[in-house]
Order: sequence, then structure tokens, then C-alpha cells
Amino acid sequence: MTPRHIALAVLVAAIWGFNFVVMRFGLDHYPPLLLTALRFALAAIPAAFVPRPKMPVRQLVWIGATWFLGQFAFLFTAMANGMPPGLASLTLQSQAFFTILIAAAVLGERPSVRQISGVAVAFAGLFLIGASVGGDMTVLGLVFTLAGAVSWAWGNVLIRRAPRSDMFALVAWLSLVPPLPALALSLGVEGWPAVSYALLHPTWAGIGAIFFLTIAATFVGYGIWGHLLKLYPASTVAPFSLMVPLSGALSAALILGERFPPLRLAGMGLIVLGLLVVALPLRLGRGRAKK
Repeated sequence: MTPRHIALAVLVAAIWGFNFVVMRFGLDHYPPLLLTALRFALAAIPAAFVPRPKMPVRQLVWIGATWFLGQFAFLFTAMANGMPPGLASLTLQSQAFFTILIAAAVLGERPSVRQISGVAVAFAGLFLIGASVGGDMTVLGLVFTLAGAVSWAWGNVLIRRAPRSDMFALVAWLSLVPPLPALALSLGVEGWPAVSYALLHPTWAGIGAIFFLTIAATFVGYGIWGHLLKLYPASTVAPFSLMVPLSGALSAALILGERFPPLRLAGMGLIVLGLLVVALPLRLGRGRAKK
């Protein structure tokens, strides 16, 4: 990856990490499935003004259902059921491992020994975090977060197989997929009283959270991420998401006062080490080859 594209990947990681704190604020005002519907209903508005990407509707639906609907319906539900924001930002990054595995099986992208080693180190970090279940983290929250990670990974692979498209238009059209299914799930699971109360009693904090989720996290974050996935193999781009936990944990600690016991801190350290093993040596090796 070029230095510019590495910088863009790091920017996305920073936005997505802070986004977990914003999610927590949003979930204080809206039920999780309703928040999913509202986020993508707002994100879908530009679809009325930009042409549909040149790909089959079925392909659009599958990407939208995995990249957006599945990932965030599971993630928001996890955070509403005992998954703290900082830990959610860590655990969700198991998508990088699932992406590499799915890409290998579906696209035939074979990871190098170095990449496999880095993934193994980072996975050990996630294992340590999972071993700390209890207290402020529930089993249900952990399971739903991992489900969101699997959905995100499938979306990564599907977007790589899609025809090259303008990412702003693609994100807008993909955002058409989640609102109605998420709203239907919200009414069925969360119930009309909770949905109607949240809609009839808006707050500035809740509205601000939805706009941040839509503009910064959806259009800026996924626009850049999708662009990078079109330029590089999924196994090269996905590991940069391992930087999201750093931003997420730091934001949660500073803003929400979330604390991490030694076992979780050790897991965070292994995740960072795994990213370094996966990403940086490959870049350095190519640099030496040019001399």
C-alpha cells in the first residue's frame, strides 16, 4: 500500500474507533434495531440524487445486508445487552480474521505465512479479551458482537467481488437495504411502545449521534474502506481495522470512563502486535527490494 492509502486506512480506523462512543450515546436514546433503521434511512437519502451503481440489484442487496444491516443490527444489540463500547471496538475486529478466511475460501486469496502469523497473534489477543467475560461484559453481548464481525467480513469479500463503482453512490444505494428490515425487526422485537416513545421524544444528543453515524462513520468511513478494498486484496486492507480498538478504547476511557483490567490490556497489546506483523513487514520488504 502507498503511504497515502495507509494514511487513509488509519483515518478510517480513528473515525470508527471514536464511533463506538457515539453509538453508546445513540443507544441511550434509541433501541438498537430502531437506531440501525434511522442511521441508514438518513444515509440512503442521497440515493435519490445519484445513479445506481452498475451491478445487479441482488448483489447490492447482499452487500447491504451483510456490510450494513447484519453488522450493525448485531453490534447495536450487543452494546445494548452488556457489551461496553471499548470492548466492542476490540471484539468486532475479529472481522479481520474472518475476512482473511472467507477471502481465501471464496476468492482464492492465499494469505502469506507472515499474515497468518500476525492473525494468530491478534487472535490470541481476542482470546484473552474473551476470557475476561464477566462484570461489565456479558456472554450475550460477546456473541452478538462476533456475529456482527462475521457479517462485516462477508461484506468485505462481497464488495471486493463487485464491479468498480463510485463509493459515495454505492454507500448511498447500499443504505437502502437496512431501514425497512431493521424497522420491522424493531417493531417485532423491541415493540411499538419503545419505538414510538423514541421517535416522539427526540433529543439533541440522540439526533447528533445519528448524524455522526451517518456522515462520518458511514459515508466517510465506508467510502474510503470500500475504495481501498477495490485497490488491494482483502487480506491487505482488513488488518488495518485492528487499529480501531486503540481509538475505541482510548475514546471510551477518556469520555465514558471505561477501564480495562490487565487481561484485557494484554489482549489489546497482542492485537496491536498482530497488526504490525501483518502490515508493516510487507511494506518494509518491498521497500528494500526497490533499492
